[in-house]
Amino acid sequence: MRDQPGTAEQHAPFRNVHVRTGSRIEEGSPFPLGATWDGLGVNFALFTANATKVELCLFDAEGRRELERIALPEYTDEVWHGYLPDARPGTVYAYRVHGAYEPLAGHRFNPNKLLLDPYAKAHVGSLRWSDALFGYRVGSRQADLGFDRRDSAPAMPKCRVVDPAFTWGRDRPPAIPWTSTLFYETHVRGHTMRHPAVPESLRGTFAGMMQKEVIDYIRSLGVTSVELLPIHAFVDDRYLIEKGLRNYWGYNSIGFFAPDPRYLAGPVISEFKEMVAHLHDAGIEVILDVVYNHTAEGNEMGPTLSFKGIDNASYYRLLPDQPRYYINDTGTGNTLNLSHPRVLQMVTDSLRYWVTEMHVDGFRFDLATILAREPYGFDEGGGFLDSCRQDPVLSRVKLIAEPWDIGPGGYQVGGFPPGWAEWNDRFRDTVRAYWKGDEGRLPDLAARVTASGDVFNRRGRKPWSSVNFVTAHDGFTLNDLVSYNDKHNMANGEENRDGHSHNLSWNHGTEGATDDPAILELRERQKRNMLATLLFAQGTPMLLAGDEFGRSQGGNNNAYCQDNEISWLDWQGIDDRGQDLIRFVRRLIRIRQMHPLLRRGRFLTGAYNGDLDVKDVTWLTPSGEEMTPEHWQDPHARCLGMLMDGRAQPTGIPRTGNDATLLLVFNSHHEEVPFTLPEVAGGRAWATLVDTARPDLENGENLDPGEVFGVPGRSLLLFELVRPRGHRVSPASE
Repeated sequence: MRDQPGTAEQHAPFRNVHVRTGSRIEEGSPFPLGATWDGLGVNFALFTANATKVELCLFDAEGRRELERIALPEYTDEVWHGYLPDARPGTVYAYRVHGAYEPLAGHRFNPNKLLLDPYAKAHVGSLRWSDALFGYRVGSRQADLGFDRRDSAPAMPKCRVVDPAFTWGRDRPPAIPWTSTLFYETHVRGHTMRHPAVPESLRGTFAGMMQKEVIDYIRSLGVTSVELLPIHAFVDDRYLIEKGLRNYWGYNSIGFFAPDPRYLAGPVISEFKEMVAHLHDAGIEVILDVVYNHTAEGNEMGPTLSFKGIDNASYYRLLPDQPRYYINDTGTGNTLNLSHPRVLQMVTDSLRYWVTEMHVDGFRFDLATILAREPYGFDEGGGFLDSCRQDPVLSRVKLIAEPWDIGPGGYQVGGFPPGWAEWNDRFRDTVRAYWKGDEGRLPDLAARVTASGDVFNRRGRKPWSSVNFVTAHDGFTLNDLVSYNDKHNMANGEENRDGHSHNLSWNHGTEGATDDPAILELRERQKRNMLATLLFAQGTPMLLAGDEFGRSQGGNNNAYCQDNEISWLDWQGIDDRGQDLIRFVRRLIRIRQMHPLLRRGRFLTGAYNGDLDVKDVTWLTPSGEEMTPEHWQDPHARCLGMLMDGRAQPTGIPRTGNDATLLLVFNSHHEEVPFTLPEVAGGRAWATLVDTARPDLENGENLDPGEVFGVPGRSLLLFELVRPRGHRVSPASE
């Protein structure tokens, strides 16, 4: 008989499954959603607006054998619920949901498909790809309109009831002020897989991240906040598995409350809590990269794993006139429907769970523009952003948006409301282009190193709203940025078609690895230039793990599928140049943290303060003159001075003891440029704090105001104004 669409009740009963019908279940409560242990039993509650029946499926401890199916007895406010008095933490479960299989109307119910609880706090096992995972008969002439009767349970992970009890002891959030925050983006698995101090059995796990040597190193850099790539339960795409690859980055979520089992050394989720407690004890915040914009279920041809089979029409944005198809603002096949109140509730419940139960300190939102998009378009006053702003839990943690997607009006840098920080790709592109030597970049450079006030200085937003970065997980590493003109992604199995081609990179004379000492020296200097620009710019810097010692991915700028040595940090392979760079980065961060002027709470605008007779920032030509419009418009100009006067404080802001006057000099010209050091009232000399052409410089010479100094080609220098000759205001290099 040919498969035909229709309601689940029209199809034959399940075959080859031994089950018992439960009668001991009680009514329970529609709140809270999920599986909740109360000390006596477990309450199960599942939202679905369009289902006709929900069955709770219980499994053995390993999730291999289905023991029992129990129909949830009550339906309240579109929530099916029931209470099992004999269930306990450790109970393994999932759901089967009945209803219409009518893809043309947006409904894809199929009780033959086992479904993960969206609120599950732990998953058991992993997904094993099979055609049985799809709600339709794969290969059928009817495509997704057909109906598949095979049981997907053998190929599915399951859910586990957890006991949330955990002794946090003295754990407190580090509560790092935004003005002192410095993000360190890393990957739980990649950070620890090759770390010699991590026992082999713990590598790639939260337990590995909490090892003393791992945390001590992170703390030694001076960063304040570890930003972890996605750790929510996710799926390896079928096409990757078939090519022998994995979804390494993890941007393919299927459970927003459960840590992915691959990051657990043991069966209990308390391991994540222990890691957080250890990082907090070292004064380090934990920020999670989260993916609430789409799920691993893909488009109409994708598998049925959870949301699609629970209530497809509620959870996903569907085309209004053709609900068989999905709105694809993410490029992954589907888009979560945060305009639906229950989907919005799920996302905000998830965020609160990770703050209150797991003690994380903030979130970086992947493709955050989608979360703020209503059916009529992007709205900074939309439901999700308003929910976060008014929430007493979420409004007090760090919220960082990746402010772009491929949907309509998808580029929204600067468009998020007060209280949010945003990844600033304009900083990335400007800094790369400037140090590559592109023409006409000085105006953009000045805007970016002053926290992009042209973008963010509105509605009382602060400079920290701009999260500055030169590299991130997506794209070249810093080493590869100065070593390759082109991407080299052949290992991804897509004939080098994937990944961005416009990288603003420069190999400095040869593609990839080289033994040429001149090229190597110039590459190292360019790394130092970009790191110093990042760490001395106003705003919130983000450092990619491994950039501090020159990690390479062999030119791969899209290593999302490389769960191997391409992506893993090679701690034992750090050479002398890498060690030198680590020391240099530590010094840059120390200088940044010691000088409030480098991380001001208000924007530098160049405005004149008549009471003090100073400007907060003055832009200088190499001759020491203040920049004019003609200077800014000169496309060949590549050298610029940035004078930040420590005396220029906003009215009512008390001065601190370390508000030294600083001078940053940028020179991306390939030749030395003579630069006249400015004369500042009360200053006796300029002390050299940093010179990227002389990285070993710790206590540089003092130079006289008015003196002409030769700024080396392709270099950055930081000077501090000292008052009595030879006496520095603050011991920045100690």
